[in-house]
Amino acid sequence: MDIDWAALGEVFGVSLVATVALVGVFTLGIVGASAGKAGGSQGGGASVLARTGSYACFALCAAAVAYGIYIITAP
Repeated sequence: MDIDWAALGEVFGVSLVATVALVGVFTLGIVGASAGKAGGSQGGGASVLARTGSYACFALCAAAVAYGIYIITAP
């Protein structure tokens, strides 16, 4: 049995970067959603912008998950 350590390292590196990026984008979505609800002394435009940004972050996360499922199930 021969293990291709270079390919294993490449897969590890790509999956680590993708995981950190996806968690970061999801975190930005949560921060944007909570900033949109806080409101406070900020104008209404800031909360709309935060909510729109959080929706975009969540859509990006959903697209990344859907693409991953597609890759796994593709023939």
